[in-house]
Parts: sequence; structure tokens; C-alpha cells
Amino acid sequence: MARLKREKRRTPSSRAWLERQISDPYVARAKREGFRSRAAYKLAEIDDKYRLLRPGSRVVDLGAAPGGWSEVAARRVGAGGRVIALDLLDMETIAGAEFLKLDFLDETAPQRLKSMLGGKADVVLSDMAANTTGHRKTDHLRIMALAEAAADFACEVLEEGGSFLCKVLQGGTEATLLSALKRDFAGVRHVKPPASRSDSAELYLLAQGFRGAGTAPF
Repeated sequence: MARLKREKRRTPSSRAWLERQISDPYVARAKREGFRSRAAYKLAEIDDKYRLLRPGSRVVDLGAAPGGWSEVAARRVGAGGRVIALDLLDMETIAGAEFLKLDFLDETAPQRLKSMLGGKADVVLSDMAANTTGHRKTDHLRIMALAEAAADFACEVLEEGGSFLCKVLQGGTEATLLSALKRDFAGVRHVKPPASRSDSAELYLLAQGFRGAGTAPF
């Protein structure tokens, strides 16, 4: 009876989300293989194809909570690598990763991340997403602002030859970011891994072969 009442209280969108979670093979696989979220497989699939995470790599993971990407990164860079994770939400400890609880848009965040790194990074990851408003254009602008801030940071901290991967949304503005990154990276492309739901507007922007420190794109 209590379960029936809970079901009746759910909105149509929350019921649809729950049904998707229950039937999603990546959710079941994450539980089976010990990952915190299905998002782990997005990074794993991209890395399997494009070889971002190598043993010994130094990685910054922006918007890390609950930690799926950091788990994948820590496993793949190994004991000789470093993973620095940041999020404004709490995140449980991950072996092989250091965590900073802070909003990336806080003016102190870039310098604090640099201090934790103690040098250059080989990879900057960003799965950051702003809280949605339901207004498509507003939501798109918000996530693109985060992507641009992450790109700016990546161009400050990446080692020559390094890689940058960030979440964007389909809608047009990402073309501006794409063009800017082409100035500083040898290869730039959009990718949508199989673990990213086909009905989702999310894409990932992948830039590889950083040409070296210079003028940040934004």
C-alpha cells in the first residue's frame, strides 16, 4: 500500500526516469562492476577509442560527483598517475583520487587545483552540468558557459600534447567553442559514446594534441 501511494505521488517525468533506470543495462552493469554511476561507461568508451588515460597520466576531473569518471581515471592511470577531482557536491573517497569540494566557478578554484596538481596535467575532463530550468535555450547557455570555463582552464594547465574532454549540448553554440579549440589543439571532434542515451541532447567535445600554452580561447 505504501509503495502504491509513493507511485501515485511521483510526477510523470520522475516515473519515466525511474522506469529508464530500472531497464537501463548500464545501470545494472555499474552495480555489477562496482562503479558509482552509469556515467563511468561514457568515459571508458571514449577512452577505449581515443586513448586519453595512460599509465602515469595526471588528470583533472571537473564536476566529478558522484565519482564515476574519477573511478575510471584512477584505475587507468594507475599508482604512478594522479587524479584531482572537483565538485561542489560531496563525494565519497576514491582510491587513487584527491578531492576538492568547491564550485569550479569560484574565483579561487583554478589556483587551488593548480596547487594540488603541483605541475601540468595530461588530461582535463569536465562532465559539469548546470541545474536545468526547463527552458531549453537557458539550459544550453548555462552548460556552454561551464564548457568554456573548463576549456579556458585546460589551456592554462595542460602539458603539450594533452587532451581535453567536456560535456556540451546540441544546439549550435558549441560550434564557437569548437572553432576556438581548433587553434590550440591538433584534433577536435564531437563524440557521443554508446553509454550516452540516444534521446539525450548531450555530446562530448574532445580536443587532443594540445599545442602548448598560449592565449586561452576565451
